Amino acid sequence: MRQREFALIWAAALVSNIGSWLQTIAVGVLVTELTGQARWTGLVAAAAFVPIGVLSPVGGAVADRVDRRRLLLLTTVGETVFAALLAVLVGTGHATPLGVTALVFAGGCMTALGFPAYQAILPDLVERDDLLAASSLSMAQFNLGRVVGPVIAGAVLVLGSFTWAFALNAVSYGAVMVALLMVRVKPPAPSEEPPGLRARIVAGIRGARAEPGCRTAILTMAVTALLLSPFIALIPAVTVKLFSGGEGATSLLIGAQGVGAVAGALSLASLARRYGRRRVLVVNLLVLPFLLAAYAAAPNLAAATVALVAVGAGYVGVLSGLGTVVQLRAPAPLRARILSLYMVALGTVYPLGAVLQGSLGDRVGLRSVTAGGAAVFLAVIVVAGLARPDLVAALDDPPASTDDDPARQDLPDRSQDVIL
Repeated sequence: MRQREFALIWAAALVSNIGSWLQTIAVGVLVTELTGQARWTGLVAAAAFVPIGVLSPVGGAVADRVDRRRLLLLTTVGETVFAALLAVLVGTGHATPLGVTALVFAGGCMTALGFPAYQAILPDLVERDDLLAASSLSMAQFNLGRVVGPVIAGAVLVLGSFTWAFALNAVSYGAVMVALLMVRVKPPAPSEEPPGLRARIVAGIRGARAEPGCRTAILTMAVTALLLSPFIALIPAVTVKLFSGGEGATSLLIGAQGVGAVAGALSLASLARRYGRRRVLVVNLLVLPFLLAAYAAAPNLAAATVALVAVGAGYVGVLSGLGTVVQLRAPAPLRARILSLYMVALGTVYPLGAVLQGSLGDRVGLRSVTAGGAAVFLAVIVVAGLARPDLVAALDDPPASTDDDPARQDLPDRSQDVIL
């Protein structure tokens, strides 16, 4: 935090992240109230993530060649415009489920193009020795926004309106634009790769496929996104349909998940140093399904809140652990593109899982769908681990020293076992 550029971007990202969570909750509650269907709750959540699956590789390829600060500035302006349009649509009384979903999708496109640049810009903001600490702080920032955002959302939706929630999100992007205008970032190093966008994306795909740890982490993320992650999108539906709650109850549940995530993120580094990074990741993969089953079986709002604290801790352990595998094992020249592929696994499969589980939840019940997804996930992880122990081994740190490998020299020091 003593490094000015990082402190500015971190603080601005926190403000923007709080605004994004405010909008996420407001959108979920709005479409649920407009339609009364969990399917629409899943659809609007999917609309924010589908662009990540399609456009993240483009953003990653571009971020490796252009001024990342300018790219982030342009995409942030786009996010601001679509958030403001959402506020106008609702404020004028013209909100429909389809219109809201379309604007959420457009904003998601801007996020998808800019997020790889945000990931890749971090080493440009801090000294190499501080990179791991900066990564941990960035993870804590995201989850802190998950805690504060729902609290503010509850107050805004109860005392104000949906329009105020969307307008505040639009204003929050201003913090990012101001910070980006105040920092200076080194341009990407010259590359000998072909300049074509398609060729660079293909090179990233080949790099991810060739590295066992990256390949395993990305596939595991895809399974997680399909079977476990949809619980996030369906929290508003669970609140309304199972507990007869409203905006305040939805904020409470999402905030509970955020509290658990912050606690989990802050404890991961010490746990990894004591027990080993791979062991902590494997334990989280095995325990998280049981935590989600407990959440699905919660008889009332209070029990669901407690369960989601534990779920949040386990879930951030899985996402952080898998993301760290990619960051540690990806060759430096391809890191932005391979990280974008990791986001593709989440952004493509999570919306599919959200829509699928939302539709099934309308038919067989949200409790059964959440518990069933957790059971299938546990079975997949156990069978894969027993049948292919090499997949588990691939999640460990790179086996050979990379000090002499110029393609990997600016990777974080893996000996410190610090979680991203």
